[in-house]
Amino acid sequence: MYIQLLYMKELQDILHSTSNLSASKAAVISVFYVNNVIKESILNDLKPFDLSIEQFNVLRILRGQKGKPLNLQDIQERMINKMSNTTRLVDKLIKKNFVKRNICEQNRRKVEIVITESGLDILKELDDKIINTEKNITSQLTSEELKQLNTLLLKINN
Repeated sequence: MYIQLLYMKELQDILHSTSNLSASKAAVISVFYVNNVIKESILNDLKPFDLSIEQFNVLRILRGQKGKPLNLQDIQERMINKMSNTTRLVDKLIKKNFVKRNICEQNRRKVEIVITESGLDILKELDDKIINTEKNITSQLTSEELKQLNTLLLKINN
């Protein structure tokens, strides 16, 4: 109970709030707050490469295909941020030569996207940076706490 009260006080200090927060409100605000902290950290890694988090997500999805193409709908379904305009994201990645668009010969309405060597090279360059950032973000947590955090966050999602 004392730790929970201490956390509530700490959250109120971060938010410069004097009102008492319910546990559920504090949890939701904390998730939003930490989400922004994480996004800023990841964006700092991506900025020198002129990539957004969403573009980075598309590149990682396509790398996971191991050379097999995906259509725009399949990319959209796998994206973390489902609200992203996948066509616009892919167009920007095409301009950067990180992905290419192929028209399917059997069905000309079907457009397939595949990652290029340049896209793979950028991801290789980013991999260690992102891993280090993820480790720094979670460095205050033990492996058991990380498992518990993952379980709790997934429980909210269900």
